[in-house]
Amino acid sequence: MQQLIDRIRAEGKVLPGDIIKVDGFLNHRVDTKLLSALADEFAKYFPIDRLTMVLTAEASGIALATICAQKYGVPLLFAKKAKSDNIEGGLYQSDVFSYTYKKKVTYIISQEWLHADDHVLIIDDFMAKGNAMQGLVDLVNAAGATLEGIGIAVEKGFQQGGDRFRNLGVPYKALAVIDRVEGSELFFRED
Repeated sequence: MQQLIDRIRAEGKVLPGDIIKVDGFLNHRVDTKLLSALADEFAKYFPIDRLTMVLTAEASGIALATICAQKYGVPLLFAKKAKSDNIEGGLYQSDVFSYTYKKKVTYIISQEWLHADDHVLIIDDFMAKGNAMQGLVDLVNAAGATLEGIGIAVEKGFQQGGDRFRNLGVPYKALAVIDRVEGSELFFRED
């Protein structure tokens, strides 16, 4: 999506460890108009009329996923990284290694909110190696729900996470794919 690529080129920064910093518009300070356009773009690729929910992980994907859920007329569910006192009953859990935090985290969803009859679209801000995404897919599978697709704003294609899901035949769309980083320059995949 050219609008997103242009924004990354204009405002994104490359930090040590191939961290792509886009927190001025995507996942800290949020440009809601841009996120609305991203939600509209995802709607071109996924069966929005079949969805019963949008799923993401705590915390940086919540803004984009919320706008998507609102536009598609379904609830947003996000996997928590810690059990809180307000979660009752059974839990679906998935342990993942977080590329961002460099440690193992456990995603938790209450069985009260995810069921076998749900049709789920996973939305997230970034895809790196795919570990966090696999954790979300595992939660959908644990509930017996139907995964309708995975939508990612920015994929670091050089870390092969997106390829994992493409190769599995999962409906998958990344709106901006960074093929490589050279110094501070980003090179994007052409559609």
